[in-house]
Amino acid sequence: MAKVAPLSGFPEWLPAERIVEQHFLDVIRRTFELHGFANIETRAVEPTERLLGKGGDTDKEIYGVTRLAARGAPESAEADLGLHFDLTVPFARYTLEHAGKLTFPFRRYQIQKVWRGERPQDGRFREFTQADIDIIDAGELPFHYEVELPLVLADVFAELPVGPFRIQVNNRRIPEGFYRGLGLKDVNGTLRIVDKLDKVGPDAVAGMLEEAGCSASQARACLALAQVSATDSSFVDRVNALGVSDPVLEEGLTQLAAVMDAAGEHAPGLLVADLKVARGLDYYTGTVYETQLVGHESYGSVCSGGRYDALASDGKTTYPGVGISIGVSRLLARLMPGLQASRATPTAVLVSLAADTDRTAAMRVAAALRARGIPAEVAPSAAKFGKQIRFADRRGIPFVWFPGRVGPDGDVLADQVKDIRTGEQVAADLDAWCPPDADRWPTVRTRE
Repeated sequence: MAKVAPLSGFPEWLPAERIVEQHFLDVIRRTFELHGFANIETRAVEPTERLLGKGGDTDKEIYGVTRLAARGAPESAEADLGLHFDLTVPFARYTLEHAGKLTFPFRRYQIQKVWRGERPQDGRFREFTQADIDIIDAGELPFHYEVELPLVLADVFAELPVGPFRIQVNNRRIPEGFYRGLGLKDVNGTLRIVDKLDKVGPDAVAGMLEEAGCSASQARACLALAQVSATDSSFVDRVNALGVSDPVLEEGLTQLAAVMDAAGEHAPGLLVADLKVARGLDYYTGTVYETQLVGHESYGSVCSGGRYDALASDGKTTYPGVGISIGVSRLLARLMPGLQASRATPTAVLVSLAADTDRTAAMRVAAALRARGIPAEVAPSAAKFGKQIRFADRRGIPFVWFPGRVGPDGDVLADQVKDIRTGEQVAADLDAWCPPDADRWPTVRTRE
């Protein structure tokens, strides 16, 4: 048999790591629901014509989907399908398809796999999990939602062992208007180049801008804009001091200042206006977000999003929206080495077997424990008790249950439970005993 070779870019966690991942997903889901977001799930595939042109550089990374039997078939009538590269584009389609059944403004969250055919590298995968929230409305979407979403994100991160973080915010109209004011024609191309600033540095970006047709002075101006950063609306004066004017620029400055002022009232210091944030996806039209872990800035954003005004439209009604996406796989790839689960299995109690003939009775014990919300399983075989305890220890199961039985002299021995970490063994009532709350389910903590 051929040796099994791993596929790069498709992460698979071991059981203990999966418990860490599940903890993150549970916290994210619970926090999203606390803020009133309803859960949906969309199909994995979309017509490629809907995916193309929505994602900037991701167009060339879309995975096509075909049946093997249809490959090479002449004039195949099957739809040209691709795996979705994010969750926003399928959500926009979902909104149009179900608009008559939704109540607007519609608050949705979605936690699913997405796929991008990019080169695997640190924190970048070809298959990964995202957790998205969006608020979408019919016709108009008030800007206050653009303040609300980072507050939701802050609540999520406050419940997770992620350490300090920074939410950077910009408005796409600011760089777009600024570039137009400079006389640049390829606004989207310039945005994509400036978006690489943290990855390649200012000198490389300046060179790329000049290669794309910018003059040296235009490139310097683009970099000067990208260097503007503030924790309040003072960035407006700094941008105006650069001497570039354009109606779109003025509109963007006004909108971002409103977001920063409102955020400063609700959560001072949460947002940083950082005008180098551009986001490479083409559908963003207003506020855009990126989130960095403090001390891991070179890793890039682990959570991003923004406002989109024209992604969903049926020709009669446009549904503007704003959303944030947590790159769950990307976040965990950076944090996982410093995190650990208290055990690699949900099981809290292993029910021992004195003999194979006791399995039916042991299964009744395990069922009684489970009925009271205590994860339990029966030992795989009636080995010596020492071997059964070692089996529990290897899996991190904290307790071993010894069912009561009749002793050799006819005495009835009560059920007992042993904490294999301390060696303490006590009599236990099957209808009343409970493990400590910290042991009932696995917990997640930082490594010591």
